[in-house]
Amino acid sequence: MKLEFHQLDRRYEHLRVRNPERQRRLLASLAASGQQTPIVVVAISEKPDRYLVIDGYKRVAALEQLARDTVEAVVWEMSEADALVLDRSMRFSEQETALEQGWLLSELEQRFGYRLEDLARRFDRSVSWVSRRLALVEQLPEAVQQRVRAGEIAAHVAMKYLAPVARTNPKDCQRMADAFSKYRFSSCQAGELYAAWRDASPSIRQRILDSPELFLKAHQQVSLQPSSPAEELLRDLTMVVAITNRASRRLDRAAPLMGPSEFEAAQRKIECAVRDLTHLAERMAKEHEHVKPKSTSHDSGTALSGSLQTRDRPRPEHIEIERAQSPAIEVLGVAGAGPSRESRSLPGSDPGVISQSQRRR
Repeated sequence: MKLEFHQLDRRYEHLRVRNPERQRRLLASLAASGQQTPIVVVAISEKPDRYLVIDGYKRVAALEQLARDTVEAVVWEMSEADALVLDRSMRFSEQETALEQGWLLSELEQRFGYRLEDLARRFDRSVSWVSRRLALVEQLPEAVQQRVRAGEIAAHVAMKYLAPVARTNPKDCQRMADAFSKYRFSSCQAGELYAAWRDASPSIRQRILDSPELFLKAHQQVSLQPSSPAEELLRDLTMVVAITNRASRRLDRAAPLMGPSEFEAAQRKIECAVRDLTHLAERMAKEHEHVKPKSTSHDSGTALSGSLQTRDRPRPEHIEIERAQSPAIEVLGVAGAGPSRESRSLPGSDPGVISQSQRRR
């Protein structure tokens, strides 16, 4: 049947993400070939000659843009809620984003009073699946969700990078979303900005968000510079320190739950790592002896011993982490308020790692 645009109720249009490129292709197709697929509607019982749009919002918008008078529609003889669930069940194969799924679940929960168990049963999913998508909608600020709906920020960027920031700092989430929207960063650039924010101290985070474009330019320049073998070695050793610190924290939680066999397996791995590190330390000591200048002073140079325990030197964690500061962060430090001891950050592989020396402060 043909319907005029004033007969359509578009109350669920906000459940869709707008994709400008797809919309342009649809517009060109409709202009060349006309409407080939009808939209889906249900009749509104309390309003004669009014129909609620279930599927086809993009086609309606494109036909309006082409100044057409009517739209082809098919009427589903079912309730509004059943039609929404059926349509969305048919759309899961189209790689619909978790955010769009969360919008629909939230609408059904609030508008029709469905419980988590009801939603899980209707969509043939687990309660946990429903809960995670509802939590995603609840965590992201509404202003950020509006940018996603408008196509200014990709849905997967919002889910992967903005949602974790929102859980930690909603204000920073809004500022990061503003940067993503303003500069139209690619997914890769958005990931680099998020990773830098995640690993930085509070003061450096503000500098990154104050000058996101400057940070990415500096990061790109640093990435183009080849690393020397010495820099790569120091980076690897920094990661070793970070991993041992992380393992130490995990042991606190895991020890009460471990059995004898698990303790033995862990001990064997530790002993193997100690042997490898001891051997590495001995090799470094020998190499150091070949390159260091001869000294007549007893305290001007000290060869590394074969043991990992060296009580009269600064802790190795402190030394390596001092060297691990990102060059891109250093550029922001110069552009901001000058160098800061808070600008140190660990590798992005483990955002929660904090050195033992830093924890004692």
